[in-house]
Amino acid sequence: MEIVHVYVRRRGDFGRQSHFSDRPAELLVDIGPDPPLADGFIHRDPRDVATQSAQEMSEHQVNTERFESESRGINHVEGGWPKDVNPQEMEQTIRFRKKVEKDENYVTSVLQLGSVMENCIKQNNATDIYQDYSEDEEAADEVQEPPAAKTVNVFRDPNEVKRTVTGLSWHPDGNRKLAGAYSCLEFQKASKDMSFDSYIWDIENPNRPELTLKPVSPLVCLEYNPKDCHTLAGGCYNGQIAFWDTRRGSQPVELSSVEQSHRDPVYKLIWMQSKTGTDAFSASTDGQVLWWDMRRLSEPTERLVLDLSREGSLDAALGASALEFEATMPTKFMVGTEQGLVLSCNRKAKSPAEKIVCTFDGHHGPVYALQRNPFFPKNFLTVGDWTARIWSEDIKESSIMWTRYQTSYLMDACWSPVRPAVFFTVKMDGVLDVWDVLFKQNEPTLSIKVCDEGLYSLRLQESGRLLACGSRLGGASLLELGPSLSTLQRNEKSLVAAMFERETKREKILEARQRELRLKERSRSEQSREDDGAKEADGQEDPEELIARAEADFFSAIDAEIKRRQKEEDKHRVGGVICKTFPRGLFSLVEEEEEEEEEEEERAFQFEKVLKTQQCCCFYFCHFFS
Repeated sequence: MEIVHVYVRRRGDFGRQSHFSDRPAELLVDIGPDPPLADGFIHRDPRDVATQSAQEMSEHQVNTERFESESRGINHVEGGWPKDVNPQEMEQTIRFRKKVEKDENYVTSVLQLGSVMENCIKQNNATDIYQDYSEDEEAADEVQEPPAAKTVNVFRDPNEVKRTVTGLSWHPDGNRKLAGAYSCLEFQKASKDMSFDSYIWDIENPNRPELTLKPVSPLVCLEYNPKDCHTLAGGCYNGQIAFWDTRRGSQPVELSSVEQSHRDPVYKLIWMQSKTGTDAFSASTDGQVLWWDMRRLSEPTERLVLDLSREGSLDAALGASALEFEATMPTKFMVGTEQGLVLSCNRKAKSPAEKIVCTFDGHHGPVYALQRNPFFPKNFLTVGDWTARIWSEDIKESSIMWTRYQTSYLMDACWSPVRPAVFFTVKMDGVLDVWDVLFKQNEPTLSIKVCDEGLYSLRLQESGRLLACGSRLGGASLLELGPSLSTLQRNEKSLVAAMFERETKREKILEARQRELRLKERSRSEQSREDDGAKEADGQEDPEELIARAEADFFSAIDAEIKRRQKEEDKHRVGGVICKTFPRGLFSLVEEEEEEEEEEEERAFQFEKVLKTQQCCCFYFCHFFS
């Protein structure tokens, strides 16, 4: 029988590769029999043991000490460089490489090492240990699981004076760490004993934070740099911008000056896509959007005042409470304001007045959350007052979809990074709502009571499996979502695209109809104003005099008509023929003698003339009084 050992771990976990070879058997130890041990052996005689039919039970309990784990890290730096060359400086490394390539021994050394590396490369390419043999097979139709989520960990503020978790950010490399910003946003409610610290947590160790960040003022927002997992930037309550490098400790590496910073708390900071990876911009309720280079925080590189009058006045500026930036559209960004407006801006405009392109008005209070759909950037999600709304950039007057008014205030929201139809909202009553617009739109698909206090912040992991919620009393709850909420469904992307397109067309039709009604109303009001102006120019008469005059004209016309009819009857009384007029304008001829056809046509003509005169008089009287 062949002995086989199956390895289930990754190849990289075993270290250096082992080379096995066959060799003959050899004797290592030979232990012979020991007679004295046989003399001490005692045979056990059979004996009877009494038993009960019921199973014997025993109860035990023990108290063990709590295990506290501590994480320690090691910083690896690039070696092999001379002392006079700094590997962090790109120019010095390029200059050293060019110098080495010109050396004569460089080519021979590379050729010698090449044969060794070629053998290793061939071994790695011989078998792909990560190959998935079932990737081409169609997945079997599984039973759809209901939406579900469970709490995995809770990270609590270690200070005695609890503060609100105002911002959360996931570590960009592996998402195994969670950074939280802690501050008190209630006006003049911060006590003297309140700590300014914020923390970075390891999601596997909720006992103590992995690193403590010590800003000069409580942090309102905190964001990891997506290009460098060791650096973070945060916005402080006093308006300053702080920059950290976790390899250098808890103190900020760079800090903006108070004179050049915001005047109000920095509610949002976002990293931008740039070659250096050090550019970011921030928004505050002081009405400014500032761009920063984290290497030099002495002053902002660019400034925008959110003044709709395009005059750049801070007194008339709108306070910014939310910010949004999509890397695929580097020139565009959006700002949510305290006044319920969403401003669409263009950074590359020629003048500051042209940077504010358009506005979206849909909330009664501050816009607390603003995010584009990761699959359809033209559609974005906003949260304010008691509703969450989905917008399209093509429609300025109204959102294309919205939720019902909730009983509690909505504080934050975000889209799912893996499912285009799912988004999440948190409320002041401690409830997390999961919305699936393909499944139902009137109410959330799943509602979870996370904690008893209000939820203020929300952030979803890139894989869409883990979700973190920050509460008012400093608790950050980590939830794990079920497969139905973290896995892309079949044809979901096309169905959501069709839904957004259909709702956009519907809003466009309604918008065109409203515009047409407004134009008609405007023309009608302008016509009435012109008529009123003409009457005022001619001299407007008293309404009672107009009514009296119209009444006199009407009765005089009736009297004249009666007299005229009497004359007509006398005139046409020929040969015993009488022309009579009945109440409803019917005309009857009673012929007692035969008349000629010419006399009959004459009488019919005269009667039509009388009837038309009577109708005109009645119409004139009714029109005059109306």
